[in-house]
Amino acid sequence: MKCNCCCKSEKWTVENIGKQNGKNAIVTGANSGIGFHTALELGRAGAKVIIACRDKERGTKALKQLQIEAPEAIFQLELLDLSDLMSVRLFTKKYLASEEPLDILVNNAGIMALPERELTVDGFEKQFGTNHLGHFALTGLLLPALQRSDAPRVVSVSSAAAAWGKIELDNLQSERFYKPMQTYSQSKLANLAFMLELGRKYPWVTSVAAHPGATISNLQKHKYECLTKIIGQKAPQGALPSLRAAVDETNSGTYYAPKCWFHMRGTPIEVKLPSRTRNNELNNALWEESERLTGVCFQC
Repeated sequence: MKCNCCCKSEKWTVENIGKQNGKNAIVTGANSGIGFHTALELGRAGAKVIIACRDKERGTKALKQLQIEAPEAIFQLELLDLSDLMSVRLFTKKYLASEEPLDILVNNAGIMALPERELTVDGFEKQFGTNHLGHFALTGLLLPALQRSDAPRVVSVSSAAAAWGKIELDNLQSERFYKPMQTYSQSKLANLAFMLELGRKYPWVTSVAAHPGATISNLQKHKYECLTKIIGQKAPQGALPSLRAAVDETNSGTYYAPKCWFHMRGTPIEVKLPSRTRNNELNNALWEESERLTGVCFQC
């Protein structure tokens, strides 16, 4: 299905990325889908990119493919399981030991609509634990490296599903009831709440967000796989909102998504945040609860 609603003058493509030479970037979940193409294009633009992947075999395969497609670029594979806080701590400890600045952090990895409620090794509901808490802890622990950058950027990759999400502080772990997409939506709304609070609490970080619309990837293996194959766009196109968020001249709080088909397809543009992100008190309460759950205190 081809999108014809964007005239050429309005299109934002990889040609708009610009030179990223000298920058260090981390992209989580970069072994496939939009994460792979986000890492690929940042590398092509000159950034040194760490692809942070949970599975060594799949990560190694992705690394080889990245090196084939962009032989002049610098890619590095590091293992990171966002559903395991010990893995997050080991990953960040290694990066901080390098004393390298971190210019771009793309919190991309995620899981969606697990049929049954599952737990992480730390006892969190798996979607919330991976999509939100894992990235919350990762960003907090990498804060010293972000501080070394002249212009640090954190991109939170959310979902169109965040629009119908609801953050319930007394049911963050879906203990009272579990509905796969409801739980997923809450985790993706939490990504946006985190993005806004990060920018508010740390104004020296450009904290922005993106969502890929309907993009064909492994994410839909439990839900909407057939529908996405019909209406969805391919991963290189789906990565464009994340890429624009990573490099655009913008301010914290900006949200990028596809332009067309109810923000499901097309060129990436700035879009409005869901109305439920406007509750600053709730966003801060989620932040404080996330610090308590993960044991990661940003100000410590």
